[in-house]
Amino acid sequence: MKLVVCVSYVPDTASKINVSLDGKSIEQAGVTYILNPYDEFAIEEALKLKEKFGGEVEIISLGGDKNKESIQKALAMGADNGILLKDDSYRDSMTIASGLAEEIKTLNADIVLFGKQSVDYDNGIIGQLTAELLGYNCVSVVTKLEISDKTVTAEREIEGGKEVVITSLPVVITAQKGLNEPRYASLKGIMAAKKKVIVEKTPSSCDNKVIIDGFTKPAPKQAGKIIGTDASAAAELVRLLKEEAKVI
Repeated sequence: MKLVVCVSYVPDTASKINVSLDGKSIEQAGVTYILNPYDEFAIEEALKLKEKFGGEVEIISLGGDKNKESIQKALAMGADNGILLKDDSYRDSMTIASGLAEEIKTLNADIVLFGKQSVDYDNGIIGQLTAELLGYNCVSVVTKLEISDKTVTAEREIEGGKEVVITSLPVVITAQKGLNEPRYASLKGIMAAKKKVIVEKTPSSCDNKVIIDGFTKPAPKQAGKIIGTDASAAAELVRLLKEEAKVI
């Protein structure tokens, strides 16, 4: 079975994010980047499928040189090969999906896995766009996955419950937390990853559909207000919730 996992390299959510002077990007100083957390669930699921059915796991990332760190971590977890589609320029979701699909087409993949979203822009659509460009079936936000012959049974989250989708290979899956418990890279895996080659390729250029006009930070939270310390404050609290907060 040919398994492909697409990974991204994103700011750690624990980092303090500031807007750069140009107003159209983030200030890089002091920002730590990591493998996108949701992509770890995609990697783990691919490794489990490889252990069950055999085959190989290919990792693909589109971005600059630093994206190799995300690929390297996936290789240390047990993936077989890595491809960096090297492009330092800004790409929107559509042009990222286009670059990924172009490469995946050459690999004849049975299953392509993504994290359900990256934790930088949080668009949550690259997996679906890639599936459309490939002509593959797609199931998103998957929390349980079973493969039998060429039949795919996926359980996914929907508002207020869960949904079971039955489809067939080839398929694109976007992984949600709860699909599995990602393994840690062992010392043996880390050492083995150093011997694995990450192939660099140049993706085709593509016109962005979305242009960043500017970044702004959220407005600071208003200071809290203490309206009383006993039951006599209840009436005033109700008034404020109704007239100021407008939540009742």
